[in-house]
Amino acid sequence: MAESVVGFLIKQLSTLLSQERSLLGGLRPDVQFIKDELGSMKAFLRQAEAKEDDDSQLQEWVKQVREVAYDTEDVLDDFAFRFARGGADGFFGRVGKIYNSIKNLKARHRISLEIKYIKARVVEISARHQRYQSLYGTQEIGSSSSHVASADCDIRDQALLIEEAELVGIDQPKKELISKILDDHSYLKLVSVVGMGGLGKTTLVKKVYDDAAVKKQFQSHAWITVSQNFQFTVIIRNLIQQLYEEIRQLVPPQVESMNGIRLSEFVRDFLKERRYILVLDDVWSLNAWETIKYVLPDCNIASRVVLTTRIADAASSSYLASHDFVHEMKPLSYEDSWTLFCNRTFQSNGCPSNLEEVCRKILKKCEGLPLGIVTMGGVLASKDKDKIDEWEMIFSGFGSDVDGSGKLDRIRRILLLSYSDLPHYLKNCLLYLSIYPEDHPIDVDNLLDTWIALGFIEEKEGMTATNIAMRYVKELINRSLIQVKETWVDGKLVKCGLHDFLREIIFSKSKEQSFTTIATGYCTRWPDKVRHLAIHNFTDKSPQRFSSLKCLRSVETFKYEDPLTTSFLSKFLCGGPKFLKVLNLARAELDNIPKEVFKLFHLMYLDLSSTRVKIIPKSIGLLQNLEALILLETTITELPVEILKLRKLRSLTVGRMDDYSSNFAVWGFKSPDGIGKLTSLESLACIEADSGKIVREIGKLIQLRKLSITKLRREDGKELLYSLSRLTNLRELHICSIKEEETLDLQHSVSPRLGFLTRLWLTGSLERVPEWVISLQFLGMLILDNSELSEDENAIGCLDICPI
Repeated sequence: MAESVVGFLIKQLSTLLSQERSLLGGLRPDVQFIKDELGSMKAFLRQAEAKEDDDSQLQEWVKQVREVAYDTEDVLDDFAFRFARGGADGFFGRVGKIYNSIKNLKARHRISLEIKYIKARVVEISARHQRYQSLYGTQEIGSSSSHVASADCDIRDQALLIEEAELVGIDQPKKELISKILDDHSYLKLVSVVGMGGLGKTTLVKKVYDDAAVKKQFQSHAWITVSQNFQFTVIIRNLIQQLYEEIRQLVPPQVESMNGIRLSEFVRDFLKERRYILVLDDVWSLNAWETIKYVLPDCNIASRVVLTTRIADAASSSYLASHDFVHEMKPLSYEDSWTLFCNRTFQSNGCPSNLEEVCRKILKKCEGLPLGIVTMGGVLASKDKDKIDEWEMIFSGFGSDVDGSGKLDRIRRILLLSYSDLPHYLKNCLLYLSIYPEDHPIDVDNLLDTWIALGFIEEKEGMTATNIAMRYVKELINRSLIQVKETWVDGKLVKCGLHDFLREIIFSKSKEQSFTTIATGYCTRWPDKVRHLAIHNFTDKSPQRFSSLKCLRSVETFKYEDPLTTSFLSKFLCGGPKFLKVLNLARAELDNIPKEVFKLFHLMYLDLSSTRVKIIPKSIGLLQNLEALILLETTITELPVEILKLRKLRSLTVGRMDDYSSNFAVWGFKSPDGIGKLTSLESLACIEADSGKIVREIGKLIQLRKLSITKLRREDGKELLYSLSRLTNLRELHICSIKEEETLDLQHSVSPRLGFLTRLWLTGSLERVPEWVISLQFLGMLILDNSELSEDENAIGCLDICPI
């Protein structure tokens, strides 16, 4: 972690030294010294962090490096806050700069003292570094993994989206479970699968649940993830939602207001005449099962409940009757372990003879635990197969006391080794995932914007920050550290997530490093220096010391016991989080945006989705560094002209709440004239084409990769094609007509060359499929919604798609 913090800081210092030369003045030599000294320590930090658990002195040194890096980052951001802001031009601009210079003399003096104090601390830490360097040496563990291969050429890209545990040796237990589920006993039966984390319980049950013979046997099917902190009403409403989706009906509106007893009766009434199979995944206590059990009817029609748990007592004590069955998961045999290991490490090509001995030693340490094998395979897949010493280092990194610890400790060491082997630029990205609640699906697009805003993404010439961030996600998937949860039919990642056991480890590591803090309803005090704050089931009645928030960089909100109100947020922001870069208030009970938000000079990401905010005020123009503004599921209908001041804006997403009286309508926002000035935009949705001028302006946004435009009139078609012909970077395009009977006129002599377009969605009547659509070579998904086309009318048949 210290390595990643220092690496991030060195990047900031380099930018400051190159871009703010005149502002630094006499501080420049001290800043350069700090950068050089931290740079000399960085190569040693990886080995130091790998050994710190076994050496308390080394642990203290790493902690001091991390803290001085954090403090330096705070001083740099304070410097930018006070001195790097632009002002007005002309006479008034010059007067303002003079005034600010006089006003900030004291601030400059204070910052100068802070930098000199940090320099003195760095000198002291550096001296200790020299002592440890002579003791431990400077060879960097796993250095080759810091080089990320080209995403387009790397053969491992073919395996990026595979399921985390494509297990071998699963056929026999699958057959056994299916036989227990499909037997002809006409009573409610419980089948439990028990084993430690990482053995593949969920994977096994999912394969059984998805089996065609099992699907055919039951009228109703549902899969519920219970987890440690389950909420009964949430689980039952989820169950009802699945049951109604299966029969393609809307859930009755009264369900939302039902209490636990009425919800239980509702489920019983629904299922009492049906043969159902229900999976309760990840049950952590007998109490959880007992609570759910009484909801389920037993009407002697051979229904089944399948339960997975890592707690043996929860499985053995959950019997409904003597005919219930418990399957205990076993570690993989050595043969199956070797097959899985080679599949993951060498992509089924077999182990090279020069590596077989060390690989078998590594495999033995995994002791047949599938998650451990898959994780280690992800670590080793990036290693040079000709450098046996790197592979030996991985084996040595398990630690000498491994054999004396429990299995959970052993797999924890495996996963921590995978974490330690990460390049520094991925460590912050992975640790940040600890803010998400257990089993929370993580929206990939939002995650990428958040990582970029927090500065976790290292710039590379010729690549957008979004592209680099996606490569980071894919590398973490490839290392089996995050899982794919949802994709589009064309393979695009939509949701990702963390394995429960890995999340526990990451959360522990993140808390230990003072990286993230989770606020809950039981939280009465936060750490002195909170950097990334997540609010889970938080109540604003909990007493807090908001003065501890001065170092805060991000706030993400998820669930609330009490609504997160405008007044509480105002008080919260008055606590002084002036360095805040990410503010995610999705689903908060906000009627308006507190004025304190617009004082956040460093703010780069703002999400107000699913709030009651109706108007974006003119003050939005003060957020000069804002790069992402997300306003999904709100009643916002237009944006003020001041939005055009946000020249760094990369992502602008506005999606109004649906008008359910019209299933056709796609509601967007009215843009001020001049939207073409936002030339940094890469994603724009959903902008209304309420005039030909807006359509023309879109053609100036040549960085756009994703565009959603709605309310298009027939006469706008030709102008839109002219604009699209300039947007050669487009990957995703959604065009929607102004009304159901309006024709999308997209067939003209103008033919946009959208060579990289992979997804196209046309909503509206078409006279024919435009010829330029048929010529798109990389198109992976085409949706024609309300097109009124049929295959025999034109060339639609050659596209291998079906009109809606």
